[in-house]
Amino acid sequence: MLPCIELRGAIPVGVAFGLSPGMAFCLSLIGNMLPVPLLILFTRHVFRWLTCLDNVIGRFMRAMETRVHNKSDLVIRYRSIGLCLLVAIPLPGTGAWTGAMVAAFLDMPLRSALPAILLGVLIAGLIVLSITYGVITVF
Repeated sequence: MLPCIELRGAIPVGVAFGLSPGMAFCLSLIGNMLPVPLLILFTRHVFRWLTCLDNVIGRFMRAMETRVHNKSDLVIRYRSIGLCLLVAIPLPGTGAWTGAMVAAFLDMPLRSALPAILLGVLIAGLIVLSITYGVITVF
């Protein structure tokens, strides 16, 4: 599964290869969610390592971290809903992988980030499944 396509491409491809829409949805959902916990944990370590660098990347990461923490009141209040909505938009680059990176950057606990990402993936999957099924029915 490619990070920029995720289940948005997997459902139509699965249906095109002869899977039932329900099976394509389930397999895409599982495949999309499997790497998310590892991505959140791994990305946190990468962010910490990058902030320790003494170059342009390190300065950029420290500036972004400061900016996020300065706006933390708003982020803390809306982060699960916002994360879910980010993942739910069925466009390339707004899926579970991006949601995992955002959750890691905001230092969200895994137990609150995973349900938000899962709900977003479910919503996006249902939207893509509806569009795919509608196109198949029309043609």
